[in-house]
Amino acid sequence: MKIGSKIIGENCPAFIIAEAGVNHNGSLELAKQLIKKAKNAGADAVKFQTFSTEKTITRSAPQAKYQKDNTGKEESQFDMVKRLELSIEQHFELAKYCKEVGIMFLSSPFDFDSVDLLESLDISAFKVGSGEITNTPLLRHIASKGKPVILSTGMSTLGEVEEGVNALTSAGAKEIALLHCTSNYPPSIEDTNLKVMDTLKQSFQVPVGYSDHTIGMTISIGAVSLGATIIEKHFTLDKNLEGPDHLVSLNPDELKDMVDSIRMVEKALGSSIKRPVESELETRLVARKSVVAKVSIKKGELITKDKITFKRPGTGVLPKDLNLIINRRAKNDMEEDHIIKLKDLC
Repeated sequence: MKIGSKIIGENCPAFIIAEAGVNHNGSLELAKQLIKKAKNAGADAVKFQTFSTEKTITRSAPQAKYQKDNTGKEESQFDMVKRLELSIEQHFELAKYCKEVGIMFLSSPFDFDSVDLLESLDISAFKVGSGEITNTPLLRHIASKGKPVILSTGMSTLGEVEEGVNALTSAGAKEIALLHCTSNYPPSIEDTNLKVMDTLKQSFQVPVGYSDHTIGMTISIGAVSLGATIIEKHFTLDKNLEGPDHLVSLNPDELKDMVDSIRMVEKALGSSIKRPVESELETRLVARKSVVAKVSIKKGELITKDKITFKRPGTGVLPKDLNLIINRRAKNDMEEDHIIKLKDLC
């Protein structure tokens, strides 16, 4: 799978999406600051959310519990989200600014017109939020654009994921990635279930990743060690800002730490071939043991088990090759602690 210039898949660096989401609070200036911070942190892409509140949410729709808890306000979901909506002009400005900064612009559409808007911005891929996985008409519209699709799977059964994938492929989607997700802000660690990534991979044979709503960065790093090829993580300029997602987001320094830690883990994963690496070879000689003379042994004397022991360094005959020494005669005199080599034997 390829998104822009990035190859997504096994044996490739994880594609890291810095999820700005609605943490700009409707401010173009805050959104631009988030873009710059995502770039400085080393993320591959910064992602926003694209929607028309009137076309997405009924005026009477209640807030989710986490939204009430995180905002401390009793208001409709419509009123809360309306304040966080970006205009068409702001989208063009942000996409342009991403190009200037040098980071990929992504956004999640929540309605048909938003899909079309993002297509007009020549977006590299569509990232679809978990709430849209059963919105098959929207999925088909997204697929018809011919772009790669990253589909989050929070709140869904495996059967619903299959229906969502089928909707995408039947409408022309060629490249699909699936993100495991637990749609709470934050979820408990016990509800994270990172092993689901392997289920998705085996079931659909597509790149899989993790959209992380947990507190901190530990679970994202763990997901990469388990094979996540995409990581999506919320971040904010300040966790104390007003809004539904700031409290469960990383700050810019934490985002950079997460990216750096993921890159370190990727290096550590290395090769699956079990063999000594070059840097171990010198240590191996020092740390392993050799067969050595326990007592002085005279030339021509028969070497028996009571005359040898095992000590460092490992520059002589290894203990596992003891049978090559026992009941052979010494070619020369050997002092106590002499490291025995095959050339010492008759």
